[in-house]
Amino acid sequence: MSDTNNFLARLKRLDCCALSDALDQLKMKGVVSGMVQGSGAGRIAGRAITVKLVAGEKSSGPPKHLCATAIELGGPGSIIVVEQRSGVEAGSWGGLLSMGAQTKGIEGVIAEGPVRDIDQAMEMGFPVFARGWTARTARGRIVEQSTNEPVQIGDVTVHAGDYVLADRSATIFVAEKDIERILSAAERIVAKEDLMAKEILSGTAIGTVMGANYEHMLK
Repeated sequence: MSDTNNFLARLKRLDCCALSDALDQLKMKGVVSGMVQGSGAGRIAGRAITVKLVAGEKSSGPPKHLCATAIELGGPGSIIVVEQRSGVEAGSWGGLLSMGAQTKGIEGVIAEGPVRDIDQAMEMGFPVFARGWTARTARGRIVEQSTNEPVQIGDVTVHAGDYVLADRSATIFVAEKDIERILSAAERIVAKEDLMAKEILSGTAIGTVMGANYEHMLK
């Protein structure tokens, strides 16, 4: 198994709370709160293909729909991460894009901005996380500026190839160079919480378990 596949398999076994605790322990950032999962079930994990959208109209060159290049580059283990911070209310993702991404086996999309056709994504079961929803088309309002260049999601700068984990608690981005130590820290934290859960189930008072272990478990 390649390093990437191994890391993704380990990442999928974690949730965002465990990964967030690991980032806290190592004094690193990467957590973005407030992304709403509008479709799909459960968490998604993968590596980022980034897209930046800006206000404007396409004025020259052959027609190329926003995010189409990212879909063509993607496949299983990919998550498309879109920045649409233009302030223009326009869909940064839509139903046909969800269909195209699902056909390629892409794990899901995370959009810093509004998304449209969320009902269609729900019917398909394709995971979409976004800041909000709209019916307004991108046509004549926003265009793609770049693919696989850095984007800003919340207060985190995301690069192509960064590892991504998203669930209903948060969306988290981890640079490739940091993924192994973040995963190891998160796995140690999960192991400690599993032991605490067993103590609670065995009848140990919750105050005893939490007071003795929880407050100090990141040290």
